[in-house]
Amino acid sequence: MAHLAEIDSLEIEVVVDNEVDPMSSYTNEGIEVGGRFVDVAIGSTHPAPGRANAVKELRLDSLCCGAHGLSLMITATKGDTKHTMLFDTGPEEQIWDMNAKRLRADLAKIETIHLSHWHKDHSGGMLRAIPLINAAKKASPSAPQTLVADLHPARPDYRGFMTPMGPISLEADPSFEEISAAGATVSKHAETHTVLDDMFLISGEIPRVTPYEVGVPRGARFSKETGMWEPDEKIADERFVMCNVKGKGLVVFSGCSHAGVVNVTKNAVDLGNGVPLFSVMGGYHLVQCEDSTITETVADLKKMDPKLLLPGHCSGWKVKYEINKEMPGRLAPSTVGTKFKI
Repeated sequence: MAHLAEIDSLEIEVVVDNEVDPMSSYTNEGIEVGGRFVDVAIGSTHPAPGRANAVKELRLDSLCCGAHGLSLMITATKGDTKHTMLFDTGPEEQIWDMNAKRLRADLAKIETIHLSHWHKDHSGGMLRAIPLINAAKKASPSAPQTLVADLHPARPDYRGFMTPMGPISLEADPSFEEISAAGATVSKHAETHTVLDDMFLISGEIPRVTPYEVGVPRGARFSKETGMWEPDEKIADERFVMCNVKGKGLVVFSGCSHAGVVNVTKNAVDLGNGVPLFSVMGGYHLVQCEDSTITETVADLKKMDPKLLLPGHCSGWKVKYEINKEMPGRLAPSTVGTKFKI
């Protein structure tokens, strides 16, 4: 399994995601859930004078805010050893900064930032996250002091998509030079590898094996060298991360699943060398898909028998409905501000 270590537990803090829901309950077996309204109230430092025996005031400016993007703070534990990865950084600096503070996240423990792929809704907070993490490390000398940015080497100049009126460009991702100048050690990888005492496996290019997961129709990338927009439907630089939790199995984290969430999951299972699949979390990229694609996707996921599915970001409500219908009890939507423990 590319030397992926078996760990005792995972903790996941959702720093950025599209949806906010601090009130719905989670009853799924195999996870513990925090970040609910009552948790925010208990963690509050705001007094409530003149209100009889009210001990604290729940302030709505203590809740996180949603944004179109993803950022997960993932802590793996094995015995007395803990390692923390930041998986993506959301779409913009302000939202990452605000939500990290409202979560009271322990930023000093982050050792690696992994960017799932070069798209601004995943890289946009990076140049703010890096100095915030390093400042937290400086204030906590016992914390790991090195911060590595694990990045795919094929950074596009710009990404976008073709329309009848012409190309629509997205904003540029941070450059390698900007990331280094912000205070992270840049580490470029295109191949499968493990990090942080082999507690996290980062995939290589994801094989396309399903007939219905076709990438990003009309996707394109701009080359400054040629001055041209070129086809880029595969988003071939996208990578997923996975862990192996003792007694549970593989927990897979996917930023957007441009390769298709079934292709992502099948590749993870192949890399897992017989370890059962437990969970798939992140963007399933089904928000604009035909209903037939969603039906086929959920049917194929069901065959792999995951015990827990945590769709978020670009997944869309239709796939959540289909999962809940076809696999009752296994849906746990990813919402910003929520804390999961496996």
